[in-house]
Amino acid sequence: MLFASLAQSVSIASVSAKIHVAALWVFEQQGSSLNLIEMWGHMGWPARIVAIVLFLMSAWSMGVMIDRWLAFRAARRQSLQFAPALGGALREGKIAEAIRIADRNRKSHLARVLTSGLQEYHNFDGPAEVADEKIEASRRALERTEAIVHAELERGLSGLATVGSTAPFVGLLGTVIGIIDAFASLGSGGAGMGFSAVSRGISEALVTTALGLFVAIPAVMMFNYFSAKIKAFDVEMDNSASELVDYLLKRTLLSKG
Repeated sequence: MLFASLAQSVSIASVSAKIHVAALWVFEQQGSSLNLIEMWGHMGWPARIVAIVLFLMSAWSMGVMIDRWLAFRAARRQSLQFAPALGGALREGKIAEAIRIADRNRKSHLARVLTSGLQEYHNFDGPAEVADEKIEASRRALERTEAIVHAELERGLSGLATVGSTAPFVGLLGTVIGIIDAFASLGSGGAGMGFSAVSRGISEALVTTALGLFVAIPAVMMFNYFSAKIKAFDVEMDNSASELVDYLLKRTLLSKG
């Protein structure tokens, strides 16, 4: 299941990148009827500014996608190495060794959460009578670190959602500006302004709407994908933290006995 999830991550990330490339490919395959360079030359500066904004939004969203994909892949890979090593150290009762193993896997979401609980338990000073307080301190450390890791995993996703929801409207704004400009030219040109010239201006204006959709679709897809991955990571962190607390409780009971 873990390796299948990793393969799915690679597949979805590559698909999102290909969607952006496909936009340009589709335009180029249309030949002279849809020449982007020629359309850019005929665009007014308001429509050009809208197109530039969309390209910047696309570049930023691609950066977030790549950053989150690399971070999630590293977290998954290191967790696969960390979990069995930590389990072996805890079975032998080597808390200090378990902390060292976690320190070597700092990109793992599980390692970061469990390290805080183990360190709090290991460094807690007090008599044996306050063992319950020792475990409670470890539990609070686990909860704090889990909240921090969750926030770091979500870094950039709010912006990705914003791009996905606003890019079509930004493209529509460019289209509206282009259509207004086309009809303004028709009014100023009078009878000499043919319908073909107006329709060409409108088709150029519609390019910004298409561009907005090509920016928004990958952003929405990857936002949903990353959100699902974060939910899975949250479940893993919750379960691991609960298992660690259970282990510390059993260890404390055995030491008392």
